[in-house]
Amino acid sequence: MTTESICQQTVGIIGAGAAGLITGYTLLNDGFHNVQLLTRDKSPGGVWARERVYPGVSINSVQGEFRFSPLPTPPPKEEPRTRPCCEDMSAYMEQFANTFLVGKIRFEIEILDIRRGTDGSGWEVEVLDLRTGNKEVLSYARLVLCTGGCSQARVPETLSAKSAEQAGFRGPVVHSSEFASHVDQILSEVQVNPDYSVVVVGGGKSAQDISSHLARHGIRVTVVFEKVDALLAYPIQLPEWIRKSRCLGLFTPHIELRTRLERFLHTTTLGSMITHAFWNFLTWSSLDVLRIPKDSPMRNTHSMFWYCRINDEGTGRKDGFHALVNQGKIKLVAPAKAKDYASDGESIVLRDGRTLRANAVILATGFSSSWTGIFSEKTIHQLGVGRHPPSQTVDYWKHYETLDSPPAAHPQRAQWASSIYRGLVPAKNITKRDFAINGAVFTANNGYTYELIAHWISSYFLGDQMRLPSTVEEALVETERNAAWLRKRFPHMLLWVNESSSSGHAFWSWPQAMDELLDDMGLLSMRSGGNWLTWPFKTITVDEIATLREERRARREASGTQAKRGGFAPLPLT
Repeated sequence: MTTESICQQTVGIIGAGAAGLITGYTLLNDGFHNVQLLTRDKSPGGVWARERVYPGVSINSVQGEFRFSPLPTPPPKEEPRTRPCCEDMSAYMEQFANTFLVGKIRFEIEILDIRRGTDGSGWEVEVLDLRTGNKEVLSYARLVLCTGGCSQARVPETLSAKSAEQAGFRGPVVHSSEFASHVDQILSEVQVNPDYSVVVVGGGKSAQDISSHLARHGIRVTVVFEKVDALLAYPIQLPEWIRKSRCLGLFTPHIELRTRLERFLHTTTLGSMITHAFWNFLTWSSLDVLRIPKDSPMRNTHSMFWYCRINDEGTGRKDGFHALVNQGKIKLVAPAKAKDYASDGESIVLRDGRTLRANAVILATGFSSSWTGIFSEKTIHQLGVGRHPPSQTVDYWKHYETLDSPPAAHPQRAQWASSIYRGLVPAKNITKRDFAINGAVFTANNGYTYELIAHWISSYFLGDQMRLPSTVEEALVETERNAAWLRKRFPHMLLWVNESSSSGHAFWSWPQAMDELLDDMGLLSMRSGGNWLTWPFKTITVDEIATLREERRARREASGTQAKRGGFAPLPLT
């Protein structure tokens, strides 16, 4: 097919969060005329949709980091001015949609089923219009899945609202994803009952943000957790040559070590000592900056080096979670695990038998894959977007000195693998070029990575010359290798992550992962520049990929001319 005929075909994008918005913009900008975004929310933004956020939610990114090249971010409205708050993110997503995607988004559309077209080509999407109650089937030639990993609540059965009701618990039981719609009710209750108390289950960022917001309103809050997320804090705002460069990524082992410095840091004894000393110092200094007492449960954190999710607290807030804990305004019960509800109707029971009084319970217990509810088992198997037992046991990274002494891995029975190539395309579908995913690669810089991935997807759909596996079998080998790497790099992460959020994982090493995608497209990588001494510290900004559309078009035209002369050859898969 010609580029012109491909661009005339319909493209459906499932989700209107950050990944969906930039994917829609990129496809439209590349000449795709019939692009439609579907979301069950009432406004754009996904996790930053207006109806989902509440005051006090903070973002890990610093100001100007989580954005897209077509639209600058305005200064934050609230203190600290160094990083945006939830209202800033909601406003940015809405402005982006209103500027570039007018008439392209259908809101309040629930996805019921995604399946292959009846003739074996294209896609049928069965939807429910939440406003009218009408069902319909939409057809698309190509589909991009942008549902992310934070839309399907994961709730332990014994702690669910149904279990609470059966036990006679009288207060509300709410998952953190629904907190915004219940926060006013909870705040009003405390006006009537000064002894009103809330138990928050979980030690991640949502648990910390929610408990902080409630504590600032004078509500008694108890947080129950086994371990808290790793955290990063610093006495002064980090300069851009550290925070926005390759510096942190270089101290993180990647599946491929492309530079001499990386090979030194991760494959030599001295380099390994330096690397672990670096992360140990960051851990010590972060706890010191936040004044966390040596006997505090807050020190029971996951390792900053081995863990795949880190909360960037910046210089800390005077009314932030850790400060409120130190002031006694938030009570911690840890290490502990919530079990079920007591028969008195006002308590939650811990696994060790203790009970905690609660008028309301907030479950910050994470999320399940957002894919399981929109695909049948048949489609999951045919497309290859599910999980399966790992089939590859070869350790390609024995020479990585930094990975010599890992923490205890999860049990064999809990291990699983994903067959999503690069975290972007199901290996089983790699040769069809009609299905892709954006938002399932977990990184520390979503703005940059979502935008670059959108360009990769557009090139993939347009049939551009790319470095790709030539067969399904080759793609499956690559995905098994990547799954083996994730098990090696993050031994216990598979206990909580899901494939819709972490089919690919490059948290601090996202610059290396994005270089691989640029190489796939035959474009310049390591764009931040610098010489032999300065390149690790050169600031990386989304503006350096603002011209990817023009670069890809020029390469497409050059490849077309070369192919007519008989000189076309596919890029090798390395």
